[in-house]
Amino acid sequence: MQRQWLQMTDASRPSGRGKQARYAALPIVEQRDNALRFRSPLRSTCWAPPHRGSQAASTRDLMSNTMADLPIDDLNVASNETLITPDQLKREIPLTDAALHTVSQGREVIRNILDGNDHRLFIVIGPCSIHDLKAAKEYAERLKALAAEVSDTLYLVMRVYFEKPRTTVGWKGLINDPYLDDSFKIQDGLHIGRQLLLDLAEMGLPTATEALDPISPQYLQDLISWSAIGARTTESQTHREMASGLSSAVGFKNGTDGGLTVAINALQSVSSPHRFLGINQEGGVSIVTTKGNAYGHVVLRGGNGKPNYDSVSVALCEQALNKAGIRPNIMVDCSHANSNKDPALQPLVMENVANQILEGNESIIGLMVESHLNWGCQAIPKDLSELQYGVSITDACIDWESTEKTLRGMHAKLKGVLPARKRK
Repeated sequence: MQRQWLQMTDASRPSGRGKQARYAALPIVEQRDNALRFRSPLRSTCWAPPHRGSQAASTRDLMSNTMADLPIDDLNVASNETLITPDQLKREIPLTDAALHTVSQGREVIRNILDGNDHRLFIVIGPCSIHDLKAAKEYAERLKALAAEVSDTLYLVMRVYFEKPRTTVGWKGLINDPYLDDSFKIQDGLHIGRQLLLDLAEMGLPTATEALDPISPQYLQDLISWSAIGARTTESQTHREMASGLSSAVGFKNGTDGGLTVAINALQSVSSPHRFLGINQEGGVSIVTTKGNAYGHVVLRGGNGKPNYDSVSVALCEQALNKAGIRPNIMVDCSHANSNKDPALQPLVMENVANQILEGNESIIGLMVESHLNWGCQAIPKDLSELQYGVSITDACIDWESTEKTLRGMHAKLKGVLPARKRK
């Protein structure tokens, strides 16, 4: 420590010894006005520091200026761009009466299925992710026609995923990078995504999506009939809080390790009220208070390379849910670890689930299927003109021919069975 010696008169010593001087080592006190003053505790005299103060002041000035210029906040942030508010986006792409009817009806049907008041299975089916609007609309038109054909047994909801969680890095979805070129035009992504959801709703086709970014639902949720929380985020407090305020029913996938505990804990959390930081319709940071979402349910997707759609795994899930005091509503994800990411196995998973229902299962209420116009998947090429039409750029999907065949087969097999299920 830098020290400055100060001479002081000691008035406390006996008078016979005379005045004696002593030195005390005192630390220099730095102040911005550089007016350092040292006061003896025994005398009223104020002592100024020796002549070296000008040098010390220069040092202090230099240090002060250096510290003032030293950045301490947003050290790893390259830029900030003002985002359109939810209210502004909804004014630009407003919810129409036809779309409102589709969304409201879709939510009501799914709630009735979860409550046991509708005997049908609801099936979330569609591309792993949306990247091509033309292909998405063509798929939707085909699905709409098929949905009408099987509607007495199966309630079809189109999978419209705009956000993709990544284990490491990669394309994060249409909202994050709508042009597939690392331009990250998120403003455009929100516009494109909302317009597509509106178009599908006006067709009369209910849609489902994954709620990944906690801000996105304020822009899109009014067009969504069912939401998913993925395996990577089921354990996240942020996503549980968000889901407690979603207006749609929400499915929580089991963890990536295949365990059920995180999903069951999530269901207990999501049904409760929460208070957390979010944004309002005007885009302002706000304290969000939720009522809790009574329509959470589990989604079995396998994990650690092992499936959990079989009858034993489903029975164990039922037991765990009953023990936790949660209604055993179970959806089976036919993709991911349940198919070992092999699209050819998805129809086999669907057939197995149908057979479980034939044998008396009453807990399975729905399925998730990754399906596209054409089979498989593709990497994003450097030359985007080389993209294959109607082929997934994320997980591999079954093609439309397989989709029709499998759903029609399930419809025929379960048509006379589902009405007799006792789920109330």
